[in-house]
Amino acid sequence: MNKRIVILGSGESGVGSAILAQAKGFDVFVSDKGIIKDKYKSVLQDHNIAFEDGTHTEDLILNADEIIKSPGIPSTVVLIKKAHEKNIPVISEIEFAGRYTQAKKICITGSNGKTTTTMLTYHILQKAGYRVGLGGNVGKSFAWQVATSQFDYYVLELSSFQLDDMYEFKADVAVLLNITPDHLDRYEYKFENYAKSKFRITQNQTPSDFFIYCADDPVIMEYIEKADVKAKRIPFSIKQTLEGDSAYLENETQITLNYNQNPLIMTLEQLALQGKHNVYNSMAASMAARIVDIRKDIIRESLQDFVNVEHRLEFVASINGIEFINDSKATNVNSAWYALESMQKPVVWIVGGQDKGNDYNELIDLVKEKVKAIVCLGVDNSKIIKAFSGVIDTIVETQSAKEAVDASYRLGKKGDVVLLSPACASFDLFQNYEDRGMQFKGAVRGL
Repeated sequence: MNKRIVILGSGESGVGSAILAQAKGFDVFVSDKGIIKDKYKSVLQDHNIAFEDGTHTEDLILNADEIIKSPGIPSTVVLIKKAHEKNIPVISEIEFAGRYTQAKKICITGSNGKTTTTMLTYHILQKAGYRVGLGGNVGKSFAWQVATSQFDYYVLELSSFQLDDMYEFKADVAVLLNITPDHLDRYEYKFENYAKSKFRITQNQTPSDFFIYCADDPVIMEYIEKADVKAKRIPFSIKQTLEGDSAYLENETQITLNYNQNPLIMTLEQLALQGKHNVYNSMAASMAARIVDIRKDIIRESLQDFVNVEHRLEFVASINGIEFINDSKATNVNSAWYALESMQKPVVWIVGGQDKGNDYNELIDLVKEKVKAIVCLGVDNSKIIKAFSGVIDTIVETQSAKEAVDASYRLGKKGDVVLLSPACASFDLFQNYEDRGMQFKGAVRGL
């Protein structure tokens, strides 16, 4: 009898897992407590894959030989606990798909910057003519691609939730950008648990693999010794000059990417991605590319012509000399810090939404330096108003993207920038951060 695989969650990763599991001859069942989107439902129907939505039928789930769960489902839910009690392995889509590909895997994680770094790394490999897939948290489902494509390389953005359910999976090149508090509600509110989760990206690596990491991040440097990293270590820094294979900033004006004693040097002005955080992202992506033998001229060209991901410091328009920037993807304080840090003009800052236990204190100095007015965009803005009322004279409240854009436009003047960088989740007023970003862009274009 065929081994039974049950998939919990029917988004991109769940349906991709179902297609791969079916292709490998398993008895497959998909269960989603919510309603399955029509586009995914039709894929399951076309493949004759059994599914249910609107409920989890325990008898049909707990008879599995293995469960693949969506990263959005916490391991604390009763159904997952019951599966563990019955010794049913619970794994991620990444763990499952990794079994069925011989392709080299470049895996990128971090609290901030991982989408940009993943997209940039993919851009470089594509430009070099490599047969490369993009997956994990971005792009198409990794499992779906393993089932239907023939790639030699994958660039995978991995969240801590995906890493938590990975056991045998191995990254050939692992990248860890930074570790700052995020998603602590999933980690018993213990930062140490979250940090350990991020370091799972190095698990199963051998001395012939590579670990690229930020030497400026105090948490990474604290945990790197505890983590028993066996891969070859390649640090990057904007604060210190490094020896050996590494990337670093020189004279505040140029980056040196040193690999196999063959440096690639670029000025900061040449980089398509501006701002301190993007220097880190560019270094990490470039070192990954050099490890997989991409020529320096291709890397140089790629760093100059890369166009960043939507909703991440995305230029929308300049209206009467006021720039509008959509950074709706900044759903935590640290992301908003990076956005504010990279601004060179006076900022009208649109902030707010569903608070994730934010501590705004770490933004106070930057806000004093960069921000001229705050426009709150949320149902409950009391925490933001309390945090910044002594710091910024002008704070207004709005309840829609259009109201926020109109208010910002009134408050701004030629030479200012209106920055939507909410530092909060979007679910109080919007479906998700993409919806928030699209409504913002629509309102800007309607001015």
